Amino acid sequence: MSKGVTYGDYLRLPELLAAQRPQTGEHDELLFVILHQTMELWMKQAIHEIGAAQSEVRSGNLVPAYKHLARVSRIQAVMTQTWDILATMTPADYLNFRNLLGTSSGFQSAQFRVLEYKLGIKDDSFLKFHDAGSDDRTMLEDALNAPSLYDDALRQLAKEFDIPKSAYERAAGAPYMPSEVVEDAWLAVYRDTTKYWSLYQLAEKLIDLDDAFLTWRHKHVLTVERIIGRKRGTGGTEGVGYLQQTLTRRAFPEIWSLRTKL
Repeated sequence: MSKGVTYGDYLRLPELLAAQRPQTGEHDELLFVILHQTMELWMKQAIHEIGAAQSEVRSGNLVPAYKHLARVSRIQAVMTQTWDILATMTPADYLNFRNLLGTSSGFQSAQFRVLEYKLGIKDDSFLKFHDAGSDDRTMLEDALNAPSLYDDALRQLAKEFDIPKSAYERAAGAPYMPSEVVEDAWLAVYRDTTKYWSLYQLAEKLIDLDDAFLTWRHKHVLTVERIIGRKRGTGGTEGVGYLQQTLTRRAFPEIWSLRTKL
């Protein structure tokens, strides 16, 4: 007689718990592995939620999208708190196994780039870190060439304001360039929130999301500097120097800049 599905069966716990394979006997390496695997799992969920939000926004159903976007912001908050756990690892602890990481680096996280691409931060220079034809490369190319969440939001904004199609229908993979016309449209939304309530709430959910993403980036910078200082990253990047540059990136630039003119 079948005993039915168990907790461990449903969650695939044997496979999940066997996925942590530290290469040394150093105590802190397991923490390092679990922390990064956990972040990848949360990124998978965030990508799933953004995809659902995009489907709603494209259909003009803005209110249901709010829940998905709010959930992503909460996920980002949990990911940010995760850096506090890693910060319990001292520089000496990390140096005990850092050399065994080789050239592997979080810089190579395909899901992180997909997350950026889906938000609207597109840069095809990251494709070269993944082999042509690989699953990761295909996933990245699909996200790079597809409309972003911000493209979908601007398409809805264009139903109320005169916004050129070039703002949300660019060549596949082309990065978004801030537009004064788009900024003026969002500014009008914020000046009459009653009339444009759905768009106003969408914009606030987007800024919540960008805020949470930037907070995660900032905490990442601090944690890396706390553990390795200004050393180069394992993937050959400039480490903290590179990470600090990412703090200026905005997924929804006009929703930030309109605040100065409001």
